[in-house]
Amino acid sequence: MDLKLPITIVVELSEDEIRAQGELDLASGEIRQVRYEDHDVEAQGVPATMEDYEFTVGILRNGQREVEFRIEADAQGRYSVTASELLELKGRAAALFSQAPAKKGG
Repeated sequence: MDLKLPITIVVELSEDEIRAQGELDLASGEIRQVRYEDHDVEAQGVPATMEDYEFTVGILRNGQREVEFRIEADAQGRYSVTASELLELKGRAAALFSQAPAKKGG
């Protein structure tokens, strides 16, 4: 099965956050095509190596509904989901996408 889903990546720092968009491969747990918003890796470095780095989460959306999950980040700027987290996420994603998207304002 080749299922890749668009996700939002949120890197939590002690006083700020860095957001990015990426693509989660549900087969392997790898996250590719990471595009940071307002963060230049060459000038500012990999977020996971910053002194005030705390943790990284991913957000999978269907309309107004969303599922949040933990992301592992390394010093080379690679992101992934652990096998146990991926297994849980697959069940939560199936439930998320089996429902019609929630409408705004209601």
